[in-house]
Amino acid sequence: MKALVISGGGSKGAFAGGVAEYLIKDLGRNYDLFLGTSTGSLLVPHLAANNVNKLYGIFTNVQQNDIFSVSPFIQRQKGDREYVSIDFVNSLWQFVRMKRTFGESKSLRRNIKRNLTREEFDKIRATKEDVVVTVSNLSMNRVEYKSINEFSYEEFCNWIWISCNYIPFMSLAKVDGYEYADGGLGCVIPIREAIQRGATEVDAIVLESENMSKQKVLGKNPFSLMLSLFGHLLDQVEKNDIMIGKLAAKNRGVKLNMYYTPTSLTENSLIFSKRLMTKWWSQGYEYAKNKHEDQVLE
Repeated sequence: MKALVISGGGSKGAFAGGVAEYLIKDLGRNYDLFLGTSTGSLLVPHLAANNVNKLYGIFTNVQQNDIFSVSPFIQRQKGDREYVSIDFVNSLWQFVRMKRTFGESKSLRRNIKRNLTREEFDKIRATKEDVVVTVSNLSMNRVEYKSINEFSYEEFCNWIWISCNYIPFMSLAKVDGYEYADGGLGCVIPIREAIQRGATEVDAIVLESENMSKQKVLGKNPFSLMLSLFGHLLDQVEKNDIMIGKLAAKNRGVKLNMYYTPTSLTENSLIFSKRLMTKWWSQGYEYAKNKHEDQVLE
């Protein structure tokens, strides 16, 4: 049973889309099992429904207001470069309203339901083994995996949304008395989960470069420093997930194919730029193509 696993990574999900396009459309990979965390959870249902072209349109046209109902960031452009700063007005307004997060992502929840139809949901359940998204149960301090086969259309769309909620910058969700957030807080790339669910071959797309050689610039104020700190912590979780996944694959004789970003794409993956995401999609496609062409030559 073949599995496609996609890590978290915010706007860098466009790169994963390009890789998946090459694997599915050009190489003809037919996956039975799809697992995703955060932005990966947005990708996997559409890939399971074989809607690569539709997914391209979604990921290369998304804007900040498609994600945030209250955005904690301000995006500015100077020449060819885009800069990000903190929206202190919105953040202060959240405190005044006694909210526990700096921003809200209710727009994303509406867009998930708009883009993933009930017909596509039914098609996936009828034709694929499983689609699984990762969430973090903060109340119970554990990672949970939500299967498309265990929930209704409305419930599964909600779990996709919850998997993407990178707190404290996005919404904190409550389900059945438990508080949930981004699955990446506990598992960035669920390779081992795919193997435990029966995968015998796994293609894993990791939205980070394999060897981090670039020096990161830390934030210049407490808010942006917090964002940098969260990024550092998630990098450590991701490395641990990859190590555990590789060990699980080796122990069970599972073929594991890893796809990393060739460079560090962005310092803030919560900023959504049409220009950059279109570029990253093309880079992902070319990266996967070159990787397989090099393997053939070897």
